[in-house]
Formats: sequence, C-alpha cells, structure tokens
Amino acid sequence: MSTEVLFQTHLVLGYVAWLLCFGAYGLPWLSFMDHVAAQRAIATLHSFRFFGLVFLVPGVVSPNLPASFALFAAYGDFATGVLAMLALLTVRMRPLFWPFVVAFNLVGMVDLIVDYYHAIQIGLPARAGELGATYAIPIIFVPLLMITHIVALYFLVRPRQNAT
Repeated sequence: MSTEVLFQTHLVLGYVAWLLCFGAYGLPWLSFMDHVAAQRAIATLHSFRFFGLVFLVPGVVSPNLPASFALFAAYGDFATGVLAMLALLTVRMRPLFWPFVVAFNLVGMVDLIVDYYHAIQIGLPARAGELGATYAIPIIFVPLLMITHIVALYFLVRPRQNAT
C-alpha cells in the first residue's frame, strides 16, 4: 500500500473513530452542560494547540517538509492555543470570554482548513513520512479538533433552551 493511501486511510479512520467516540460520550456530556461550561471544556482541549509549534523543531520533522506548510500549521495552532487560553482566563469576565471563544474557534477552524489546503497543494499524503514524529497530529489530534470546533460553533449559534 502506498504512503498516500496509508495516510488517507489513517486520516479518514481518525475522523470515524473520533466521531464514534464523540457521538457516544462527548456530545451527550457537553449537551447537558450550560453554554459556558461546554465552551470551557472545548477551550481546555484547544489550549494544548501550542504543541503545533513542534512542526518547526529540527529533527522532529524532515528538513524536506515544505516550510509553507510547517510555518502556517505551527503558528495557526499556536495562535489558536493562545486564544483558547485567553478564553479560559476570562471565563469570569463574560464580555471578554465570548469574543475569545468565537476567536479561537474561527482561527482554529480556518487554520485546519488552510492546513488541509496546503497539504493537498504540496502533495503531503504521498510524502507523509516527512512529518516524522508529528505524523500522529493530523491523524489523531486534528480530527478531534475539527469536530470540537464544529460543535463549539454549533453551540454558539443554536437557540438557548429555557431551563424548566
């Protein structure tokens, strides 16, 4: 099986596994929380996106990994992580909390979409070995991040239910 097919299979199965897990456990748990608690839980997960800076560490990724991909992926993740941390730090200041929630979700989702675009442009699936130790990030972590961004944005736009 080619590297490209393996990478694409891993990516698809990463989404399938997280959708199954999130559908069974994550979404029911978040749905019963109030809006702030649910967004806070999602922000906590995304606060670890500073880890994306690992794409810039020599020896962790191949020197042949195109800088156009590595730089945007690293700094997009870093920005998202910082915004998520700011949301967590301002949870008691609601006029600041909500803009940070919107910001980390929009920046994070755009980052992932642009990373997918860059990956396609550089033919990353066929050269996935250049990801080195970071190979697990797009396979295991990115699907969960994208799913939680979608859920967070859905929670932001859905009508609030009245407590009974």
